[in-house]
Parts: sequence; C-alpha cells; structure tokens
Amino acid sequence: MDDQRNDETLSLALDHITKLLSSAADPSIPAELAGCDQLQFIHSYVVSIRDILSRFASGDFSFTITDRGVLAGSLKALQANLRHLIWQVKQVEGGDFSQRVRFLGEFSESFNSMVVQLDSALSAMKKKEEELTDLSDRLQEEVRERNNALLALEHSEAKFRYLAEHDPLTGVLNRRSFFGLAELELRRNAMENNPSSLAMLDVDHFKKFNDTYGHLEGDKALRHVAAQGKSSLRQSDIMSRFGGEEFVFLFPHADLNQGITAAERIRTVICEHPVVLDNGKEVFITASLGVVRISPNTQEEETKQLMRAISAADQALYEAKHTGRNKVVQVEMDSIEAQLDHSLETTASPGATAP
Repeated sequence: MDDQRNDETLSLALDHITKLLSSAADPSIPAELAGCDQLQFIHSYVVSIRDILSRFASGDFSFTITDRGVLAGSLKALQANLRHLIWQVKQVEGGDFSQRVRFLGEFSESFNSMVVQLDSALSAMKKKEEELTDLSDRLQEEVRERNNALLALEHSEAKFRYLAEHDPLTGVLNRRSFFGLAELELRRNAMENNPSSLAMLDVDHFKKFNDTYGHLEGDKALRHVAAQGKSSLRQSDIMSRFGGEEFVFLFPHADLNQGITAAERIRTVICEHPVVLDNGKEVFITASLGVVRISPNTQEEETKQLMRAISAADQALYEAKHTGRNKVVQVEMDSIEAQLDHSLETTASPGATAP
C-alpha cells in the first residue's frame, strides 16, 4: 500500500514539474503535495527561472537576479554579457569602433566584422568629406579672388573711363566728352522741337591771380569755379572745361531767357564764394559769361550747329570782358551770322580794303 502511494506521489510530482517546464501558465502545486518542502523549493526556483527567461525574451535585462544555483548563475552571466553588449552597441553608436564582442560565437564574428566595416566606411567618408571641404574652401577662395579681380578690373575700367572723359584738374567733363553729350542733346531737342542755350565762361583777371598767388593757387581757383558752377546746374545741364580758364555749359530745354538766368546763377555763386588759399586767406574772384540760344534744327549736323553756337557765345563773352567783366551778355546766333556774312561780303567786294 505504501509503495503504491509513493508511486502516485512521485507521479504527481513529476507531472507537476513537467507542467512547470512546459505549461504557458504557472501551475499550482497539487494539494496532495503541498507539504513537500523539496517540491515547494523546486516549484519556486523553476517559476523564478521561467520569469527570468520570459523577461530576457522581452528584452529586459535591467533587473537583479537574486536566485542561486547553476541555472541562476548562468543566467546572471548571460545577463551581464548582454548588458555589456548593449553598452558596446551604444559605444559604437557614439563613434567608438574599437569595441569587440567575444562571447556569442558567430554573432560575435559578424558584430566585430560589422564594426570594422563601419569604421572603414566612416573613415573613408570622413576623408572624402575633408577632401570635399578642402576643395570647397579652395573653390570659394578662387571665387573670392576672381570676384576681387573682377571688382578691381571694374574699378580700374571705371577709373580709366572717368579719366578719359573728365578734365583731370577740375573733374568736369573734358572737351571731347562735352561734344559727344551735347550733340546727343541737340539731336534730341531737334526731334522734340525744343531750344537749348549755351554759355561760355571765362575767369576774370586769371593771369593776374596766377602772377599774384602762384599757379598752384590758380589751379585751386579753377577747381573752385568748377565746383561752384556744378553746384548751380540742373541734372540735365552739361558742364565742361573748354581750355585754360574757360568753361562751356549747355542748358537743354532752355530758351534764351532761361539760359541767361542759369548763367547769372553761375556768375553770382562764383563771385559770392571766395577761393580759400593754402594760407587760409580768402580771395574773391569773378567770371564773365556769354550766352546764346540754339534753335532746334533737324537740317544741320549737330557738330556744326554746336561749333556755331560756341563761336557766337565766345563773341558774347568777348563783349562781356570788354565792357566791365563780371557780367552775362546774351547774343542771338542769327545776328552773329549776319555780321559774319556782311563782313565776308565787304571783304570780297571790289576795292575793299583789307583789315
């Protein structure tokens, strides 16, 4: 009878252990075996090991294993290795490619090979990035040098163009540039049927100023006249140094009265503002001007028309110089041409006396 009971008890114990090892849920200890201490220990131990393995399977390696024994010890070692592996992966993620795994067989070999390849690939990429960065820096430097060269060339071209178009002493247009711009204005005025006025200016007693204060101060006086003259002009007006102490002005879209007003404005601003010499002395100078009206003319070449206007204004300037200076004298081009024609006829007639 006792042997039969023992066999039944053993069968129940083995059946329970089998369920512990294979059942998805933790089985309860049979009531018949509740008083068996050894089975109670085996039950608790296996349940704990099942829990550890279940947590491992879900990727949880953060808990502490308190059980003892071979199985628990092996699981502790596995947990430590897996924790270290996680740490190594993080180190690799941060750029430390010296990490090597040595406890997972083929996985270790694959992991270590992957780290070496990552190291090589990233090193190659870093080298290529450095080369590209260096190339980019050199290209940017070349672009900067080229831009600087182009800017310097533009400045140089602008400087030479300015020098070619302007009087080097006074900064106003030179005679060639004046003729080019003035001819364009006359052509435009002729097309629009608008008159223009032209004025010739000469600094009064300039030779005496030079003899008294020297040529350097004379240059300053010319720059002073140019600056005062420019300050009195409209944006459309054109001013040029014609030669020596003479300046010429073209006032587009201006009849004779408007041209006289513009010339008076220039004369006034010159005589009201003194030349300041190097020693600080202030010297007042004056200027005389001759003004002529240029009628719109589509039949005559602009160069000839401009030359006739300059000749007429020059005669008006001559009259201003010989009738007291520091004044504006006007003249009609038609009257000047009539005088010239009469002079030529008189000279050419029989018995005429040569002047």
